[in-house]
Amino acid sequence: MTTPALVLVAHGTRSTRGVEMIAALAEAVAAELGAPARGSAEVAPAVRTAFVDVLGPSPSEVLRDLHSDAEVVPAVVVPAFLASGYHVYQDVPREVGESSHPAVVVTPAMGPDPALARIMALRLRAAGWRPGDAVVFAAAGSSDARARHDVRRAAAMLTDHLGVPVRIAYVATGAPRVPEVVADLRDSGAERVFIASYLLAQGLFQQRLHDAGADGVAEPIGVHPAVVRLIADRYRTATRELAQARLAS
Repeated sequence: MTTPALVLVAHGTRSTRGVEMIAALAEAVAAELGAPARGSAEVAPAVRTAFVDVLGPSPSEVLRDLHSDAEVVPAVVVPAFLASGYHVYQDVPREVGESSHPAVVVTPAMGPDPALARIMALRLRAAGWRPGDAVVFAAAGSSDARARHDVRRAAAMLTDHLGVPVRIAYVATGAPRVPEVVADLRDSGAERVFIASYLLAQGLFQQRLHDAGADGVAEPIGVHPAVVRLIADRYRTATRELAQARLAS
């Protein structure tokens, strides 16, 4: 079977730094998957990026590029989302359907995952957080109940990793909002309040966190070896599914 391509699907942003971060993540994943074990006959996959909003190319455009009358390159679509809401459950399947690509596997979204909680803890400590400081778990937010459930799971993972409770707040959609929770924690007696960013990349939402009145704001999850391994593992699992489906047919 032709080595499946990996299509990394992100939300999209007008932030140059955010777009560059997605490109850097794709490059890191390509490097991770481009080093098969010694003696292996595996061929490194092509890694492409696509976006469901704000900018292109769209997933359907990328998938159409991967098949023609002469050749069909199987594809693994990895949603680079930290929670599974409308974009994961509606946009991505719709884009796959519109592409008419005959050999696509869509993996689970990136988050929630314990690896992301470990990265968030590292980012918090780098921002100056110390045990005893209050923590606000800041997510973009969603009107989709499934996405909010994922955020609660992710916050529980961070709580387990830090050993202290965290308060969930939202940047854009949903309540309570981040500034409200920061203020509430101060009113409750917290001397120092830090924001743990459950965002993937730099952009408008991350900037809003810096205006929320906290003592420190962690960087977004960004490009980290654990994120790269997480995406690579999603891809490897999906390629096995594609191979099994081919054998079954």
